[in-house]
Amino acid sequence: MKKPCRVMLSIALISIYTLMGCQKPAEIDQADVTRIITTLAADDMEGRAIFTPGIEKAADFIASEFEKTGLEYIDGLDSYKQKFDMYSLTPESASVTLNGRTVKEENVIAMTNAKSLEINDPDDINLIVVGAKDNMQQAFGQARRAEGKTLMLINTAHKDIFGRFKGFFSRGNRVMELDVENGMVMILTDVSKVNSIDLKASNTVKTESLANVAGKISGNRSNEIILFSAHYDHLGIRGSEGDTIYNGANDDASGTTAVMTLAKYFKDMGKKPERTIMFVAFTAEESGGFGSKYFSQQLNPDEIVAMFNIEMIGTSSTEGTNSAWITGFDKSDFGTLLQKAVEGTEYKFYADPYPTQNLFYRSDNATLARLGVPAHSISTTQIDIDPYYHKATDEVSTIDLEHMTNTIKAIAAGATRMIAGEDTPTRVDPANVN
Repeated sequence: MKKPCRVMLSIALISIYTLMGCQKPAEIDQADVTRIITTLAADDMEGRAIFTPGIEKAADFIASEFEKTGLEYIDGLDSYKQKFDMYSLTPESASVTLNGRTVKEENVIAMTNAKSLEINDPDDINLIVVGAKDNMQQAFGQARRAEGKTLMLINTAHKDIFGRFKGFFSRGNRVMELDVENGMVMILTDVSKVNSIDLKASNTVKTESLANVAGKISGNRSNEIILFSAHYDHLGIRGSEGDTIYNGANDDASGTTAVMTLAKYFKDMGKKPERTIMFVAFTAEESGGFGSKYFSQQLNPDEIVAMFNIEMIGTSSTEGTNSAWITGFDKSDFGTLLQKAVEGTEYKFYADPYPTQNLFYRSDNATLARLGVPAHSISTTQIDIDPYYHKATDEVSTIDLEHMTNTIKAIAAGATRMIAGEDTPTRVDPANVN
């Protein structure tokens, strides 16, 4: 007889809320979860690749949902879109005269994040000579870390690997800032000394726009932020036969859906939170994490108390449907605090069971962790055996929507004490983040 009484009480409470003009109690509703992920992972989003109409449509949808929820703009913005420019650089030409002799262009790789690069003084370069028996890849790593203009003279014994490098770097590069101070040139040659050099290299530069989508709920402590994030970009359209749209339902429409759902849930609480809550859908995670990099430069990372980065929660974990794992468990006590927050509930958080996959570094949390933020990804997917990862088969039909909804509820429960100012995770030591 007790269960019907609880049902009657729930109906009565909802009726009272309605009659009094009050908003209904906050809830995380599976129907809403289904609606959002189905929209984000639909074919008309075209796989949400950067610089496509599909990702712009996805950004508009997320922004419209944030507006319906009633989120505020984050500081410095007049919309939910945090726009920034990217520069696409494509090698155009490279001419080199070394010790008075012209070097064939096929034997030159010029890498610069600027419109052009010029070198005409041997004293202005970092010189790295790679002999026939030297490790070229190791030398390349050393060169990449050097400041200023670097010249690598690579013995012709490394012709094959040089060719692979040439093919890779001829495809161009994308950067957030143009850099005229640094650059690297690789020359395939038997020469090991530089008496004179005259080098001119140029790129075609194309400026393109990207946007994170972000909003917030201001708390009593404006300089203490709990951040919920996910990336909304994916791989777009690939191939020419069969299903060519990479919808990215699990990766990471599932995480983006969680961020949007959590925004509505915490807003529907109706009470001003103790700490400010920020919600952001990052762009360009799949292309180098540029969205989170730009975001991290626009605010003080010391003010971010914790970052819940939600990545691929659409399928159940090895521990069951009410459990999720956390990357970088040993880098702060973030995970331990979440475990304590859900003690006595049906939910469970545990450490990343796939340490060899380096998942802590494979999502946007790593960018903020390098700045000291307790920034961790929360996931449920069995990534070692997932048959849909980065494939056209990553569709909504493969998502366990009940499990996904429960995971969002678990994240909400785990975050409550941090939002209330009762728990504060330890900071990540940047020295322990690669």
